[in-house]
Amino acid sequence: MTPSWRKPVGMLAMLALIAIWVVLVTSLSRIVGQWHWLLQLGFYLVTGIVWLWILPMRRMLLWMETGRWR
Repeated sequence: MTPSWRKPVGMLAMLALIAIWVVLVTSLSRIVGQWHWLLQLGFYLVTGIVWLWILPMRRMLLWMETGRWR
């Protein structure tokens, strides 16, 4: 069985998405840092869980394993 090229490409894409997310969040840190801590908690939970995991990462992991997006 030959190794799949999807896994290394998928891992590099995941690292790139995480790096982009870190840059975006740190660029908003001055604004978000002035909010009440509960609002900050909500912001980081929503941006971290929904954006990184549910939207692109879930589909990318599925693609890496099966070759299909859904």
